[in-house]
Amino acid sequence: MTDNNIEEKRPGFFGRLWNWLKTPVGAISLGFLVVICFVAGILFWGGFHWAMEMTNNEEFCVSCHEMRDNVYAEYQGTVHQNNSSGVRATCPDCHVPKAWGPKVIRKIQATRELYGHFVTGVVDTPEKFDEHRLYLATRVWTAMKKTDSRECRNCHKFEFMDFTEQENRAAQNHQKALDEGKTCIDCHQGVAHELPEGYLEAYKEVAAEIEGK
Repeated sequence: MTDNNIEEKRPGFFGRLWNWLKTPVGAISLGFLVVICFVAGILFWGGFHWAMEMTNNEEFCVSCHEMRDNVYAEYQGTVHQNNSSGVRATCPDCHVPKAWGPKVIRKIQATRELYGHFVTGVVDTPEKFDEHRLYLATRVWTAMKKTDSRECRNCHKFEFMDFTEQENRAAQNHQKALDEGKTCIDCHQGVAHELPEGYLEAYKEVAAEIEGK
């Protein structure tokens, strides 16, 4: 038998690996590796979920003075903060999706806001914030229009409304919105924050662009 024939019969890398895994030492090592990976996965997932939730509460949202001194101040005393039922809608309830995928995407998008906070200071004074208020509001309206007011519908859904219990004006408007396929943000652009000057025309442009009119 020639040396060439001997070389051809030697198992390759994967063959040698498989033969090693079939040995007691290999099996134990593989089992240990699986356990380590499993535990590491649990720790990573738990840590990631913990970090996600820690950045998804009102206290974290208003830790930046831009939010605390502007939109959070405007939110004080609104129906979403204090009402007869005692049910509150906080910052993440309105601005962060509950579904996992959209939530992660929104968190990634929020890194742009951190850049503005730490680097550019684009809205770090009330005066600057007012200058950008229409732009900021337009971004929120656009997102809500595209998602059919997804975050609003976590609490408010037409199919669960009892129009007979509502004031006549509210019942009529909600019925009209339901019949015409309107979404919450079409009528409620300023329920928790001050509206910028020229907001109505700006929202009409947002709606027209998304609806293709």
